[in-house]
Amino acid sequence: MTAISNVDRFLVIFPSIIYEALPFIILGALISGTLEELLPQQWFARLIPKRRWLAILGSSFLGLIFPMCECGIVVVMRRLLSKGLPLGCAVAYMLAAPIVNPIVILSTYAAFSGEQRIDGITSEQMTTLRVGGAVLVSFLVGLLVNWMAHRYGTANLVLPIRGVGRYHEASDDAVVADSPPPPPAPGPKKPIKQRLWNISEVTLHDFVDITCYLCIGAMLAAALQTFRLLELAPGLVANPVISILVMMAVSLVLCLCSEADAFVAANLPIPVEMALSSKFAFLLVGPMMDIKLYFMYTRVFRQRLIWTIIGSVVLLCFLLAVAVHYLNQAATPGAP
Repeated sequence: MTAISNVDRFLVIFPSIIYEALPFIILGALISGTLEELLPQQWFARLIPKRRWLAILGSSFLGLIFPMCECGIVVVMRRLLSKGLPLGCAVAYMLAAPIVNPIVILSTYAAFSGEQRIDGITSEQMTTLRVGGAVLVSFLVGLLVNWMAHRYGTANLVLPIRGVGRYHEASDDAVVADSPPPPPAPGPKKPIKQRLWNISEVTLHDFVDITCYLCIGAMLAAALQTFRLLELAPGLVANPVISILVMMAVSLVLCLCSEADAFVAANLPIPVEMALSSKFAFLLVGPMMDIKLYFMYTRVFRQRLIWTIIGSVVLLCFLLAVAVHYLNQAATPGAP
């Protein structure tokens, strides 16, 4: 009976992760194909500020223009990278956009709204912390990645973008260069039918490319949830540091969409004195790094860059959550 129930549980959890992510993968692929066809080559290279730190900071807010949850952010980021967006800026956008976008901001505010919350967290408090933390983490990681790109070269950090159809026709192993070439001379105007065909071709290519690795990540996440490894978590939340680490681990495994994870976090049974920092850690690290995202990253980045992103995101999110706990404790009268 146990084996059968576990199989049933797996067959419920696995497709639920896929179904939750699939609409956003499709949307991301459509945006990716549209950007490839309609956005001029090296468009970002001509528009970004000369000061790279300012460009990276601005990229942390790019999700307000190109909103996307983490399920579809990788394909959009890869296309922006091929259009001349510097690597540090692309990574900053990829990390921040699943949180710093209108839909997620509103969903976080709604999830923590209520006249009398048991944990005492207000919607303004959690929304501000989440957005501010995402901007800070993405900005710092973007600066680190920008330094790595200058030291090692972008080609040693980013995988070749395989050509399909019309784009990257000159080389099947084309990759974004450290110093982008000048834009090509404009050609004859294409008919709408040809543009739609090009968009659909790129969309299908990116959808298949990313969905394969989404399935691998979703399968692993479903297996971990099926065998109830997360049931150990409630017994580990007596210490604030352990509580934060546990909630970060839970967010890595659950693979929740950033547009829905706030409703899960708002109802997690965390002790009041650790609720703010633990739920903040859960909401901050999940959209930036989880199991399915790791497998998606392997289609864009080399391992050196992947583990740099993972390590820096986890460390920064942990330090921010600990700081939030002790600052909140100091600001709360009568706190232990």
